[in-house]
Amino acid sequence: MIVDAKKKQSSWAGYAGIVLGVVLLVFLFRRVDFRHSLELVSSIGISSLLVFLPFLGLHLIETSAWIKVFPPSVKRPAFFPLFKIQVIAETVSMTLPAGIAVGEPLRPFLCNRFLGIAVPSAVASVAVRKLLLGAAQGLFTVIGAVAGFGLLQDISRSILGFSGLGVIVLSAGVVVTIAFLFFLVLLINGNAAAHLHGVLMLVPFRKVREWLLEKESGFTKTDTELKSYRGPAAARLLLALVYYVSAWMLLAVESYIILRLLGVDISFQQVLAFDTALAMLRSLFFFIPSGIGIQDLGYLAFFQAIGIPDFAAYGGAFVLLRRFKEIVWYGLGYLIMFISGVHLNDASKVSNE
Repeated sequence: MIVDAKKKQSSWAGYAGIVLGVVLLVFLFRRVDFRHSLELVSSIGISSLLVFLPFLGLHLIETSAWIKVFPPSVKRPAFFPLFKIQVIAETVSMTLPAGIAVGEPLRPFLCNRFLGIAVPSAVASVAVRKLLLGAAQGLFTVIGAVAGFGLLQDISRSILGFSGLGVIVLSAGVVVTIAFLFFLVLLINGNAAAHLHGVLMLVPFRKVREWLLEKESGFTKTDTELKSYRGPAAARLLLALVYYVSAWMLLAVESYIILRLLGVDISFQQVLAFDTALAMLRSLFFFIPSGIGIQDLGYLAFFQAIGIPDFAAYGGAFVLLRRFKEIVWYGLGYLIMFISGVHLNDASKVSNE
């Protein structure tokens, strides 16, 4: 089956990402003074609980945005069941090898299971959500690049070996924003699902074509739901885009809180500048679960470039706090998943609807 082939490809890419992430972590360990880093972390005390709040806020805002992204034909979903789905899907996407290939298909299945939303409607919401989230990251990158343009330009040679980092980050943000909005317009004004079905029908396997013929009505229904976003419903998408940009901003807020708790004298404008650049870098290495290694080394490089004293120790403490936060949150995600009776292979069931 096509789905199985795609999963195998994603798995291989994911395992390669894990290996690369581990190699980068080993390199990181050799550069960081972890003894001093642990001392810095232990000195924070109870205030370290503040580190968990931005990620909670991110999930709450993303859930609110997702509610607005459902097709007009769908009754407003209940917040907390959708919040549960958001936490589970994000946990899977960020922790498994190439987890997006599993986490995203889980969303429509769980929407159908917990909220009774028809699969074509849920699939439409997930597709639109993903494109809005990408456009929001582009806008977030533009905001960070503009806010910290001077800083990015000043440290460019230290980071890249040549000048122009500010221009690169700003350009990347503009291109990503335009590209995702363009694909969103195409999605809601065309017959994307029908075209996809037509392409898949070219596969030279009789059983696959028979399965696709059985599911053709589902593709058509998804297109119908996507077209319903046109007209007055488009205003909801614009509001959802604002929500998603706010969610991205909370990542920079989290970094700022951690650095201030560690006693680093840094402005939010500086944090916003390098956090947007590293968020884009992490997206390029999407096959590495949670950007392990690549993003951590990126923070270390930026801390050194902007002149944070004892950057190796503070960078190690920063990484430890961020990764510990992720372990706690993703552990909670898997606990919710277990209590809810959700299994990883449930992602494949959406194809059978």
